Amino acid sequence: MTLAEKIGQMTQVERENITGEILARHFIGSVLSAAGSVPAPRASAEAWASMVNEMQKGALSTRLGIPIIYGADANHGSSNVYKATLFPHNIGLGATSSWNGVKMHANHFLITDFLKNKLKFRGFVISDWQGIDRITSPPHKNYPNSIATGIRAGIDMVTVPYNYTEFIDDLTSLVENNIVPMSRIDDAVSRILRVKFTMGLFESPFADPSLAGEVGKQVSSKLPMLLAAIPLSVSLWTNYGIAEQQHAIDTTDLAMENATGTTILSAIKAAVEPGTQVVYSEEPGTRVLADKYDYAEAAGDNLNLTIPSPGPSVIRTVCEAVKKCVVIVVSGRPLVAEPYLGDVDALVAAWLPGTEGQGVADVLFGDYGFTGRLPVTWFRSVEQLPMNAGDAHYDPLFPFGFGLATKARK
Repeated sequence: MTLAEKIGQMTQVERENITGEILARHFIGSVLSAAGSVPAPRASAEAWASMVNEMQKGALSTRLGIPIIYGADANHGSSNVYKATLFPHNIGLGATSSWNGVKMHANHFLITDFLKNKLKFRGFVISDWQGIDRITSPPHKNYPNSIATGIRAGIDMVTVPYNYTEFIDDLTSLVENNIVPMSRIDDAVSRILRVKFTMGLFESPFADPSLAGEVGKQVSSKLPMLLAAIPLSVSLWTNYGIAEQQHAIDTTDLAMENATGTTILSAIKAAVEPGTQVVYSEEPGTRVLADKYDYAEAAGDNLNLTIPSPGPSVIRTVCEAVKKCVVIVVSGRPLVAEPYLGDVDALVAAWLPGTEGQGVADVLFGDYGFTGRLPVTWFRSVEQLPMNAGDAHYDPLFPFGFGLATKARK
């Protein structure tokens, strides 16, 4: 492979900025649909397959004919879980592999120990959206140095949704000037290609249109996706007894306009015994418009990493009013939680379960045991950051890998 072909494989670009011609010219290794980035509003499965297949044709037209991995930011699924992964719900965009008798379709997913055990391959490290840019403050300052730092640290594929030519040019220069060793480039590309080969992309690079009918089907707890992914991703931190016959519920009724699935609230309603009262309120005791809530990114970003208002008051109001109080933290990152530990009976990290809130209800009601472990250190306060396992003064609220284990009810 030439240096251009190798660096192209290390590049992931957002779909709105890509054509088959661009893929071929730069040997791009992966394309990503960010949240809400779709071929058309409420696009059909056939439209998705057609879009990806056209891109794949561009990739296959190159000298080596290396297919792309197509990435789907599926509701921000459980992309930061430990020993688990959540397959995107919009399946059928690439090669397939048979897993426990059910065809799961190769999209963009986090490669973890779980997948290594189940699918028998090793994965690669991919950066977050413009992650290399954010090494510096302000972002993108001294970009070549950030690229060198990230690649030398072990990042194999970099998400550069927009300025991919700048990334390619800068990394090329860094290698040519021996700032980033060719051995690191070769290591990164070998990891990426190993995954593509193992996924079967070289044998079956195109989406299978006959599987379009599988998209949007209700996922039951009998499917491997739910059995293996979501229960493993949910971490239990504290537990002093869960479940009375009357439940006071406060949780955002998660849903996305272009997706189907089960919200956490609807899954809880379906899980309780007949006659059990489920009370839902966005903020008990007050009226708050939905558009005043903050979300995981953009409007939800804050340097203090605190639970946004009205979350703190909701926790205290509900926990004072019920006998047993379970707080489910639905977030994409650690947040300050220590002030609330004295108010709760159980604290659960559900991360971002995407469309399948059923998986959260499954562990809450004991259909599956809690087995999730923290993929990061959960800090006490932002003043402790940065903090990592092994630091001399390591004093987290919950350490890396922490999680209480429970057994499924019989």
